[in-house]
Amino acid sequence: MKKRDLLIGSFVLALAGGLVALWLAPEGGRAAPQVEMETLDGSTLHLADLTGQPVLLTFWATTCPACVQEIPHLNQLKAEYGERGLEIIGVAMHYDPPEQVAEMVRRRDVGYTIALDRDAQVASAFGNVELTPTTFLISPRGRITYQKMGDLDWERVEGQLDAWLPAQG
Repeated sequence: MKKRDLLIGSFVLALAGGLVALWLAPEGGRAAPQVEMETLDGSTLHLADLTGQPVLLTFWATTCPACVQEIPHLNQLKAEYGERGLEIIGVAMHYDPPEQVAEMVRRRDVGYTIALDRDAQVASAFGNVELTPTTFLISPRGRITYQKMGDLDWERVEGQLDAWLPAQG
């Protein structure tokens, strides 16, 4: 009985220690991978260069109805928070032909940066993303603070952005 109690006590202590470490970790999330991406316009974007500002990075595909439905919301978010420092990056999945991505961006008047993940290296770096939309909110300190597959909790995202970014005015 004593050995069992000791094991249970050790487990509870380890669990509590882990929770405290997670609570005290800077912004609670893991570090975002330091990837580079080719943008639709042919330039190279280094995620590390965006340290100091929040980033909303979303994996999407032109054939994904939920991804297409998100475009107006992401455009609105960029309009509201872009001048305050938010960077939004839409990462087109490796199976999406660049010409099809460019056409969708033109037709839907996408107002944020689009990157092409031609060889799936960005998706791999973010945990082998395969389903779209999958979105990551990255803090100004480069920590992933929110990750969501499917529809975003827009209030949560905006609340976090309001906490990080100075009010406009």
